[in-house]
Amino acid sequence: MNMDHLQVGSFQAMKLLNQSTVLNLIRQSGPISRSELAKLTKLTPATMTNIVGELLDSRLVIESDLGQSSGGRKPIMLKLNGSSFCVIGVYAGSRRINAIAAALDGRICAETELQAPAAPGRSEFLAGLRRAIDEVMRKLPTQRRVLGIGVGMHGLVDPQQGRSIYAPHLNLRDIPVKADLQGRYSLPVEVENDVRALSLGESWYGQGQGIANFICVNSGTGVGAGIILDHKLYHGTSFTAGEMGHSTIDLEGPLCSCGNYGCLEAFVGSPAVVRRFKDRVQSGAASSLGKEEQQLDHLTVEMIQLAAAKGDSVAAGVLHETGRYLGAGIANLVNTLNPSRIIVSGGVAGRSSHVFDTLRQEARRRALTASAAAVSIVQSGLGANANAIGAFTLILQKLFEGNIVELAKR
Repeated sequence: MNMDHLQVGSFQAMKLLNQSTVLNLIRQSGPISRSELAKLTKLTPATMTNIVGELLDSRLVIESDLGQSSGGRKPIMLKLNGSSFCVIGVYAGSRRINAIAAALDGRICAETELQAPAAPGRSEFLAGLRRAIDEVMRKLPTQRRVLGIGVGMHGLVDPQQGRSIYAPHLNLRDIPVKADLQGRYSLPVEVENDVRALSLGESWYGQGQGIANFICVNSGTGVGAGIILDHKLYHGTSFTAGEMGHSTIDLEGPLCSCGNYGCLEAFVGSPAVVRRFKDRVQSGAASSLGKEEQQLDHLTVEMIQLAAAKGDSVAAGVLHETGRYLGAGIANLVNTLNPSRIIVSGGVAGRSSHVFDTLRQEARRRALTASAAAVSIVQSGLGANANAIGAFTLILQKLFEGNIVELAKR
């Protein structure tokens, strides 16, 4: 065995670990001084000088204003360079493709949104992703260099291979997202289920910051959960952890998009909410949205939410019922995994007080113990770009844990 080779390998691994540790501290706590970094990391002054020197040479980090001093020279502060590098996050939804570019500190510097092609084939779907990425790249200032691309999409995703295994709302299987985009852009690419990516975004920038165990529940066209355990994203053995929308809540229930009957998604996904409202109105319930077929043809969840906010009792009743179903699903998560926080997002629950207030009450009512009932249930604050923020956080996490310095120097 070549001991020299082992020593070189160990040295390189330790160097990368130290760089990653220092860079993450600057990300989380910057502007921060060298002396504060040394105290937090317990690295020697010589090692800290070398690491900071490399970070400055790579332009990932810059020196900022002078810090406070209790006497003597004021320390020079360090912070991430927000002007030279960026990453791109793409939310590949069934109805829209949202792409944003963000600086290394998470500030958004360009964005675009395109309508997703209807019933696309694999080639058409991938072409839509490339169009969105090309468009957001064109909006970037010329001095910004892209370091990687993250993609979040619904359904079953293999993040190791960067492939979409099955996207039920697109009726597509086995999409080589990572291979296609890496071939086009020659950049690192990370691909993940959209809600798992969203939960990572919440842990960096949202309601999950500093929380070891939480679950992000997204309810829109479909329903899914991203699970953070001990500050780490949980995938499960075959990458299906968090598919709460396909847990069965009624053996005799309606057909779900996955092919099974009685799934939670078949009761609380936006198509199910619209269908239930139409059934009520067409059965004689009086609503401000009318009851003629042509009036209901283009009905959306957003229209139902607006009607409920204006006092429409039929709309409010359907939303309250949706909240009860979703609350029961969340209670199952709370009783199984005992998180300290549930973060709710999406067009169904994240934007409706009728749904959110009801689901919170129902989840706490059905929680097994008093401590479980005390779980914090909050709404996401990341806004309309939440899924794309999660997507670019995928690539940031990979870069900050890896050899981002060498990549930046190229």
